[in-house]
Amino acid sequence: MDPVISIRGLGKRYAGGHEALKNVDLDIERGEIFALLGPNGAGKTTLISIVCGIVTPSEGTVTAAGHDIVADYRAARTKIGLVPQELHTDAFEPVWSTVSFSRGLFGKPPNPAHIERVLKDLSLWDKRKSKIKELSGGMKRRVMIAKALAHEPEILFLDEPTAGVDVELRRDMWELVRKLRESGVTIILTTHYIEEAEEMADRIGVIRKGELILVEEKHALMEKLGKKQLTLALSEPMDAVPDALAEWQLDLRSGGNELVYTFDANAERNGIPSLLRRMSDLGIGFKDLATHQSSLEDIFVSLVSEGSAA
Repeated sequence: MDPVISIRGLGKRYAGGHEALKNVDLDIERGEIFALLGPNGAGKTTLISIVCGIVTPSEGTVTAAGHDIVADYRAARTKIGLVPQELHTDAFEPVWSTVSFSRGLFGKPPNPAHIERVLKDLSLWDKRKSKIKELSGGMKRRVMIAKALAHEPEILFLDEPTAGVDVELRRDMWELVRKLRESGVTIILTTHYIEEAEEMADRIGVIRKGELILVEEKHALMEKLGKKQLTLALSEPMDAVPDALAEWQLDLRSGGNELVYTFDANAERNGIPSLLRRMSDLGIGFKDLATHQSSLEDIFVSLVSEGSAA
């Protein structure tokens, strides 16, 4: 199956010389939820803005639903819905009018039944006559999503969709995104909330300094990069890790009261039995032990830190 979005050799340089994107290649499959992670200034919004036709690329090609975003701009844009970070909309217009007007902007004929369905799916139906300025921040965010869905796009970009939204509403939004995917819409989201990507995404891309440094299925990423840590609460504190334990590369923490061993969770031999035997031979006792599996946040911080140190 052909990807719904295909990006090849994409680059963006601004007049001042800043290179926001560098030779990005990416395919996004139809019907998936793809999360794009990266620190501020990494290039996430620039990438989305190019695909949506808001920013002109310096080089490279992008097709959306089979249409080149430059040569066939109008056809490509009608396939895409965008929910930007900023809540820009007419504060004095009612919800119904705002969403219906967005549909008309894409040349779509009026379809009150579709607008009603979108508003009900977003729990906005009771607010359809309310002016935007009367809504809470979370409801305004829902209106932005409704506007993006008004023209029935195949692809939906969510740029920080739950920024400034409380935890309960954030989970409601996650459920909405899943329903959209089930209806056939391809979802691409950027987020600062690592748990958002961990909860929802099928695949994850990490962008750093304008370069796409990793694209991987979420579960494969966790298996490939995930580490486990064994923490041993010592019976007696120690000043330093004995040389006899050097091969395990242990960390001494909590004022000498804990030994931490980091190991590959997928390795056939993890080294724990031999470590515990050596500690017993050396007379080093422990009163408790616990293991911790790396989260996606740990992995993300590690990837970004490696780039910062380079």
